[in-house]
Amino acid sequence: MLSKALLAAAKAVEPVYVENVFQTWLYTGNGSTQTITNGIDLSGKGGLVWYKSRSNAVENALFDTARGAGNVLLSNTTAAQGTGYGQSFTSSGFSLTNGGTFYNGNGYTYASWTFRKAAKFFDVVTYVGDGVSGRQIAHNLGSVPGCMIVKSLTSGDWWAVYHRSLGGTKVIWLNDATGAITQSARWNDTDPTSTVFTVGSSSETNGSGNTYVAYLFAHDAGGFGDAGTDSVVKCGSFTASATGSASVDLGWEPQFIIAKASSTTGGWFMADIMRGWSLTEDKYVYANTSGAEVTNNPNYWNPSATGFTCKDYCFTPNSTVIYIAIRRGPMKTPTVGTEVFAANRATPSTGDSFMTNFPVDLSVANAASNGIIGYFQDRLRGYPTTSSTSGNYPLLLSTNTNAESAYNNSSPYIWGADSNAAVKYGSNLGGLVNTTYAFRRAPGFFDVVATTGAGTFGQKNHSLGVIPELIIGKVRTGSTTFNWAVYGSALGGKLGGLNTSNAFIDNWGPSGPSLSSTTFEPWADSSSMTFIYYLFATCPGVSKVGSYTGTGTTQQINCGFTAGARFVLIKRTDSTGDWYVWDSARGIVAGNDPYLLLNSTAAEVTSTDYVDTFSSGFEISSTAPAAINANGGSFIFLAIA
Repeated sequence: MLSKALLAAAKAVEPVYVENVFQTWLYTGNGSTQTITNGIDLSGKGGLVWYKSRSNAVENALFDTARGAGNVLLSNTTAAQGTGYGQSFTSSGFSLTNGGTFYNGNGYTYASWTFRKAAKFFDVVTYVGDGVSGRQIAHNLGSVPGCMIVKSLTSGDWWAVYHRSLGGTKVIWLNDATGAITQSARWNDTDPTSTVFTVGSSSETNGSGNTYVAYLFAHDAGGFGDAGTDSVVKCGSFTASATGSASVDLGWEPQFIIAKASSTTGGWFMADIMRGWSLTEDKYVYANTSGAEVTNNPNYWNPSATGFTCKDYCFTPNSTVIYIAIRRGPMKTPTVGTEVFAANRATPSTGDSFMTNFPVDLSVANAASNGIIGYFQDRLRGYPTTSSTSGNYPLLLSTNTNAESAYNNSSPYIWGADSNAAVKYGSNLGGLVNTTYAFRRAPGFFDVVATTGAGTFGQKNHSLGVIPELIIGKVRTGSTTFNWAVYGSALGGKLGGLNTSNAFIDNWGPSGPSLSSTTFEPWADSSSMTFIYYLFATCPGVSKVGSYTGTGTTQQINCGFTAGARFVLIKRTDSTGDWYVWDSARGIVAGNDPYLLLNSTAAEVTSTDYVDTFSSGFEISSTAPAAINANGGSFIFLAIA
């Protein structure tokens, strides 16, 4: 039996989440000095930062803690290591101390991908070659590597890649578009183990006297999440169909992928959700070229709740493709509302930023005096990422039944969501008084799921991690006549419409919502339609999905908060009643509190005092109308701290 001391030590081990070890961070170079704070401890734990200019044709630059902060390797060339660059590692990211175009050219836009050393995720190893076949190199990955990338620092050899789907008899090259070949000299026909990997006599992996770096990625090894059993990286392969399409089940939603056709020629495609890998577009760069970022709109790849799909002609028909995929975060349940929700009241100029301090997964724009109410945009369906990008982007309005409309990015509402901490106001909101809400997906709080109808009802996957208590759904494509669909857990299987004031009815799906912590049953299904769902839950101290019975008198709604609600959404369910929404950006105070109606384009009302501040939630005033506090009436609400 374990001693009490060992049991106590085991309990004290902090869970590790994907956000602790991987981060995509976007920024603009200034040609001088800047510090990137992405929350990854590189100076203490070690790891790799991979840089690529998005706006300019600049080499892929890799810096790691094992080789030293100022030393660079370029994945799209065979060049030996370069030295003397102004890049350093910190306990919360990295710093740039000059204007090197690899990472900080003035006015250049960049993507950076940080991989922290961590058991069952990623390791960096350096060694000196001896030219002897069968040389074993120790590593600390704590599991069998799924992929290894090796480069000589001292010679101009190619980047050698091992992938578990190819095995130890084959090699493929990171700096080149050609497919894999069978060759013994790189890996000595030997697969790696959980403690060592083996190299042959090739100068690419073991030239006598040459110095090497190896980047090791785990495969489906667990080690993460609250229980320590979740995987955050997979190294797999798939075979494209006769039309070049594919569907890949990872078991979770990815945020980053690097993929390469291994059976034929094709570049090393790199995409991530921060830059715009969505249902609308692909924004990608190649690891084997210096080219600037490429945009496909419409897209070829789609991330999903359980993996990704590739459309027809995405790959050469019947070709084999290898990949490294990293799980979407955050994995940790939030504890503070400001980590996942922000509200802003502004009269911006076009291009002004709404600073959120987190990546925005859903924005809801409202400029009531101009009839702009409930303009829903989300990262999964796709945001405009600049004010002049060509292509169309999807928009849904809570005030009508319209299917997803595409609008040209020359006149967006919200854009610039390819940011770690902000969105920007487009020309349709420029100069208008507006209130905008920003939500971040996070376990226990909020999730976004897109589904394609199959013509038969069935369970759909989600990543909320708990049973959803509020579901808001909408037909995206295929029909212009369906209301928004709303489910509230307090109402059983009843269905409401976000765009209507009608009472809820018994009509959510053929057998009710049928919910679990990983799946839900949709409200409708058709092979000719696609759908989007927004899922909310009660997250202690962060959000509360609940219900109450009206009294006609003042009553306090306890949400378990400590500093009151910053957002309150209320709907009467047993009779007619609008979707009322209040927020702290406009004021939830002891006096008058402005409100909007998400189902109406009417101007906001500023002269009433229906909802007041209350430390553990919100207070409903005795002056509130029947639609908010009718004696004996039934109501549902969403409150966010």
